Amino acid sequence: MKRREFLNLTMGALALAVVPASVRAEDYRKSKPTVWTIKNVMKDKKVTDDGVTSAIKALYGSNALTMEGINLKTPDTASNGGAVPVDFSTDKDVKSIAVFQNANPETTVMVVDVNKYSVNKYSIKIKMASSGTITVVAQGNDGKLYAAKKTLNVALGGCEG
Repeated sequence: MKRREFLNLTMGALALAVVPASVRAEDYRKSKPTVWTIKNVMKDKKVTDDGVTSAIKALYGSNALTMEGINLKTPDTASNGGAVPVDFSTDKDVKSIAVFQNANPETTVMVVDVNKYSVNKYSIKIKMASSGTITVVAQGNDGKLYAAKKTLNVALGGCEG
């Protein structure tokens, strides 16, 4: 291999290695800590909300949901609360997608920032201590909050399986 080719390949590899470091992601646990601990805050104030509505408002500043635009698939009954499969997707042009549930002490499961090149199709497994409702919310670039909800039963064991 000639020296120039070697240097070109090395410089190209270095340039590719630096690109992911320039991508920035927001750490929502640091910037918006109440989104995860909202149930504890509400318990102190004796609020009867299940936590999801308050967590959505803490994250997005609003809880006015448009119940369309999200495809959510979960089983009607989960045989093991330790690994509940949740599949969701959207064809909408969105900024972020968040998953919430009302069965555990921490209501928020995940928040993902997306861009116009993202494939917004996800398949995750979550733990649920008991039966409850899973809510997926996507913040559209048009400012709307698109959502889907699904209630499911956990057959046995909760998080302990």
